[in-house]
Amino acid sequence: MARPLMLLALAVALVGCAPVDEPASTASAAPSSATACTKEQLTLVNAGKLTIGTDKPAYEPWFKDDDPSNGQGFESAVAFAVAGELGFDRSEVQWATVKFDSAFAPGKKTFDFDVNQVSITEKRAQAVDFSKGYYTVKQAVVAIKDGKYAAARSLAELKDAKIGVQVGTTSFEAVKSVIKPSADPNVYNEQIDAVNALKNKQVDALVVDLPTAFYVTAAQIEDAKIVGQFSSTGGAPEEFGLVMEKGSPLKPCVDKAVDALRSKGELAKIEEQWLGSAVGAPELS
Repeated sequence: MARPLMLLALAVALVGCAPVDEPASTASAAPSSATACTKEQLTLVNAGKLTIGTDKPAYEPWFKDDDPSNGQGFESAVAFAVAGELGFDRSEVQWATVKFDSAFAPGKKTFDFDVNQVSITEKRAQAVDFSKGYYTVKQAVVAIKDGKYAAARSLAELKDAKIGVQVGTTSFEAVKSVIKPSADPNVYNEQIDAVNALKNKQVDALVVDLPTAFYVTAAQIEDAKIVGQFSSTGGAPEEFGLVMEKGSPLKPCVDKAVDALRSKGELAKIEEQWLGSAVGAPELS
């Protein structure tokens, strides 16, 4: 999906606290004395380099310019901040392209950790290790402004909507468990396919996580709106976690890095910088 021409609009419309062109300050954070794990102690998939996986294209607001290595966008900034806590500078970080559903599939991994809006679930945790959560996320409904369901104010009003969602996501699970639509949702392999289905009015609504909903309405579908967000998905808060190979010796150190970033307020700063607009959407109950 070609997005470079949209960047200026995104900076204004998508994120309340406008992104800057310089990499996030946390991207090259120095190692912290708060964590005892150092790069010399770590077992890495590529010696001397911290290899981080994510999918391609890498969407905003999670990344910027489809370039995870630039340190811009929420997840790029988080990844570099974790790398800094582990003792790596920017030149010692390399990125690998990993399909979304491959990241948490069983088996050997080509990355030290993967960052790609992967929600921590019990089922996925049977195949991979997750870090402690670095972001708490809610799901949201997007519809065309003049569509039949654009004015919905409750989950009950969405029951008869034809809903599009990406396969293998917690959004898909939320559709089934929270909206419980009268007809099966239309399921797409790629998020962009679901977006195009809404754009072409093949579905009435789209369910994605809230920051992505802001991106869809700001950059991908001109006449779309956020109908609302789910107050919950029926269980514990949904969190994104960094994905590691099952049994990874890196996990304790990555957890310690996430804890250090949270205690210092760095995670909150990164969230405010890149996801500042992801508030204020009405809640559907």
